[in-house]
Amino acid sequence: MKTLQLHIPVKVFAYEELAEADRQLIDAARQATYHSYAPYSHFHVGAAARLADGTVVSGSNQENAASPSSLCAERTTLFYANSRYPDQPVDTLAIAARNERGEFLQQPISPCGACRQVMLETETRFSHPMRILLYGTEGVYELEGVNSLLPFSFTGEAMK
Repeated sequence: MKTLQLHIPVKVFAYEELAEADRQLIDAARQATYHSYAPYSHFHVGAAARLADGTVVSGSNQENAASPSSLCAERTTLFYANSRYPDQPVDTLAIAARNERGEFLQQPISPCGACRQVMLETETRFSHPMRILLYGTEGVYELEGVNSLLPFSFTGEAMK
């Protein structure tokens, strides 16, 4: 038997320590939470993506009574970016969330599995790493790319 050990570097910053461009991106993700439609979970998530050309797009979670029809903030943001700007890779994706009391979470939220897979596909599509900023009031996590969230990933290469 062999044991594999994974090392996933995660930088933790106070919001104030971030570069101005990163603070603006997080602010866009935070603002996007106010456009969330979450009448069932009351959990409001926003995401904002900075594209390679500097364009910033954002999205929020959109719930539906038939829950499989709902969509997370990360996917609404990436699908919009990929369809509206098909030639622009995503440089950085920021994610923020508020609870049912309307408070931003103290600890950063991590994307669900479906969102991680879409993030991976976006990164793979452009052969361009996507930096990830996960916002919490007590700290912001910075990850170098999607492999940090999904180390054993499934891509189209696996089907060849």
